[in-house]
Amino acid sequence: MKFTIHLLFIAFLMALAYAATDSKQVIVSYPNDTPDSVIEHAMSVIKEAGGIITHEYKTLIKGFAATAPTKVVNSVKALGEKYQAVVEDDQVVSVAGGSS
Repeated sequence: MKFTIHLLFIAFLMALAYAATDSKQVIVSYPNDTPDSVIEHAMSVIKEAGGIITHEYKTLIKGFAATAPTKVVNSVKALGEKYQAVVEDDQVVSVAGGSS
């Protein structure tokens, strides 16, 4: 009986650990007039939550790519009052087609 309870407890802990590590890869971009301090703050929030900044964009767009817990990604969307972040899933994009 004790063995079954311990086994159930371990399974419960594993389920909690899996839920806590639910993360996604995203690209976060901001309007061109966004101050760097706003972007730095968003990146620090992600890092503090255990996320990883995988790339900082400085020329084409104002923003960064990250792997972060889903809850933190949702909170980054709500951080800016004046400068709203656009958060998109980071994915492979390809162009395929032919001429007609």
